[in-house]
Amino acid sequence: MAVATRDTTIETFVIEGGVPLSGTVRPAGNKNAALPILAACVLTADPVTLDNVPRIRDVEAMIDLLADIGVEVEWLGPNRLRVWAADVRKTRLDAELCSRIRASILFAGPLLARFGTADIPPPGGDVIGRRRVDTHLMAFAGLGAEVAADREYRLAAPSGLRGADIYLDEASVTGTENAVMAAVLARGTTIIRNAACEPHVQDLCDLLCAMGAEIQGIGSNVLIVHGAETLHGASHRVGADHIEVASFIGLAAVTGGEVVIEDAAVEHLRSIRHAFSRLGVEVEVEDGAVRVPARQSLRIVDDVHAQIPKVEDGPWPMFPADLTSIAVAVATQAAGTVLIFEKMFENRLFFTDKLVSMGARIILCDPHRAVVTGPAKLYGERMASPDIRAGMAMVLAALAAEGESRIGNVGEIDRGYERIDARLRHLGARIERVQT
Repeated sequence: MAVATRDTTIETFVIEGGVPLSGTVRPAGNKNAALPILAACVLTADPVTLDNVPRIRDVEAMIDLLADIGVEVEWLGPNRLRVWAADVRKTRLDAELCSRIRASILFAGPLLARFGTADIPPPGGDVIGRRRVDTHLMAFAGLGAEVAADREYRLAAPSGLRGADIYLDEASVTGTENAVMAAVLARGTTIIRNAACEPHVQDLCDLLCAMGAEIQGIGSNVLIVHGAETLHGASHRVGADHIEVASFIGLAAVTGGEVVIEDAAVEHLRSIRHAFSRLGVEVEVEDGAVRVPARQSLRIVDDVHAQIPKVEDGPWPMFPADLTSIAVAVATQAAGTVLIFEKMFENRLFFTDKLVSMGARIILCDPHRAVVTGPAKLYGERMASPDIRAGMAMVLAALAAEGESRIGNVGEIDRGYERIDARLRHLGARIERVQT
């Protein structure tokens, strides 16, 4: 499969706000599961068939990286993919391709485990603050790899990796995923402590088990991995994206519409539903679907003694960091005051100045905390998406606003949301994609 040329077309969403969304929608496959799962296909020489793969820019970037090292990748249907890594011809990734996506670092574990070497240029991705790779490198060193970190990360294990008892210095999602993918082909047993346990980590582990790995503790913060000599091919369906489900809940709530979200991964929505309920958003769950009732009167629920509440993120099963931007946008339309506390990334909340220009009442206290008071009358504005989640928050605000908004740099939104403009039009939104 040839590597795709990078699309340099600049596109803008033109949105006319004030229209309630209505109808039924189905979330795409989990972006943050699909990316490590694609990297994991390098662990075997057999073909792996994946279903429910989201057709988004980040997946395209991972496919380009796979193709560049000699992996055969073929779309078998709209969201069905076959990946066959029988003839990997190099273990050094292309620097330009890596600069397009943060998840390029996820090839380090599979390449190191199967071939004994990996050279990974610095990854790209959202500019939302420092995103350290120390956890990955310490895990590889714990498994016996030689690690050299300069402008690139050079890893070597000429005699193979060996099982070890590893403590991760932070519950890093990608760090955990890299450690697991390296450990499945290591000699002996590996214990990974302080492991991340997000739904996408669980999804990756389920695929690895289908490929012949033996992993205990999936869904907990201690993973026990019994190394295998080889892994084999498998078929796997990527789970529904709980972040996208939450985005649609927010979209319905701020527009006052009634939306049903099918195949909604309801088992992963507990902390999300709790946080939205603090913002006055109520949802109904039945038979695996989520219904957002129409014309909700959003009101922030104060803490005891009428104290200002907060919505804060944290490692799973706490509220996901990827949804703090969405929470800010929803809070602008809820009566009351709330503190949004984003603990993980120091640049995540900088987009709030765009919402302020629309009429939102937000005080950015510091890089991690924003106080939002609503409801605020929002007006259409010209903006540009700085990252995936801030871009979706801008879409929420634009759909709730009076008048026309233009959101530029929508390629950032396309990195994480499949055909979001077309799917929103299906729900009645007045949104068009134009080239600029």
